[in-house]
Amino acid sequence: MLTLTENASNAVTTIVNQAVPTPGAGLRIAEDPASANLGLIVAERPEPGDAVVEDSGARVFLDDKALEVLDDKVLDAEYQANGGVQFTIAPQS
Repeated sequence: MLTLTENASNAVTTIVNQAVPTPGAGLRIAEDPASANLGLIVAERPEPGDAVVEDSGARVFLDDKALEVLDDKVLDAEYQANGGVQFTIAPQS
């Protein structure tokens, strides 16, 4: 199952709280049907069938495709000088 670094947990929590201050909201990673790539959106709740990863208060929702692709991965985050966040995916060690 996807794991989150401390930086990723903090970034997800910050982004979600700024965008949708709803209890239980999270960052959803799902297949974009237009491009067949994975995309990120802030969601108030998981979609039916989504897997939910929770770490230090951060919630990430994964659709079937994201769950398959990210099953053995680690989500990390790096803060950019402009205030943005760059998420990266790496293999679990």
